[in-house]
Amino acid sequence: MRVIFNEELKQVADDLDRMAQAVRKAINGAGEALLKQDVEAAQTVIDGDIEIDALESSVIDQCVKLLAKQNPVATDLRVVVSTMRLASTFERMGDLARHVAEAARRTYPASPLPEVAQPVFTEMIDFLNTTADELVNMLSVRDTKTAENIILNDDKLDDLHHKTFELALSDDITRQQTVDIVLLGRFLERLGDHAVSAARRVVFIVSGFDPSKEPTRDEGTDID
Repeated sequence: MRVIFNEELKQVADDLDRMAQAVRKAINGAGEALLKQDVEAAQTVIDGDIEIDALESSVIDQCVKLLAKQNPVATDLRVVVSTMRLASTFERMGDLARHVAEAARRTYPASPLPEVAQPVFTEMIDFLNTTADELVNMLSVRDTKTAENIILNDDKLDDLHHKTFELALSDDITRQQTVDIVLLGRFLERLGDHAVSAARRVVFIVSGFDPSKEPTRDEGTDID
C-alpha cells in the first residue's frame, strides 16, 4: 500500500509542477501582451487558462482520492492537504494573468497604459517574471531558501504597486487609463501575494512550520 501511495503522490506532484510551469508561461505571456501590445501572446494566455483550470481539478481530485483511500497521517497528510492549497493558489494566479491579457487584448493595437506608466509596470512585470522562475524551481526541489527569498522580496513589488496610485492621480491621463492603471496594478500585486502564499505553503510542507499564522494577503479579499 505504501508503494501505491508514493506512486500516486508522485503523479500529483508532477501535475502540480506542470501547473507551476503553466502559470510561469501565463505570467510571461501576459507581460508580453501588456508591454508590447502582443495580441497573439494575450490570446495564448487566455486560451491557456483552460489547461491550468483542468490541472487544478485533476490535482484536487487525486488528493481527495488519496485522503479517502490511503488515510494519510502526519507528514503525508500535510503534503496532501498543502498540495490542494497550492493547486488553488496557482489557479488564481492563472486567472490574474488572464485578466491582464484580456485588458491588453481589449485595447489592441493601443496599450491600456499611458506612456507615463510604462516604466513602473515594466519593473513590475520583470519582478514577476523572476518570481515565476523561482516558483517553478522552488516547487521542483522543495527549496525553502528560494521560498524564503520570494517571501522577503515581496515588499519590492508592494512598493511598485504604491507608485501606481500616484500614476492614477495624474491629470494627463484619461478616466479609462486611470481605471486600467488601478486594476492592472492590483492584478500584478495580487500575483505577487499568491506567490508568497505558495512559498509559505512549501515551507510548511518541508518543515512543518507554518509561516502564515498571521493572516495572508491572498485570503479574505474580493479580488483573486
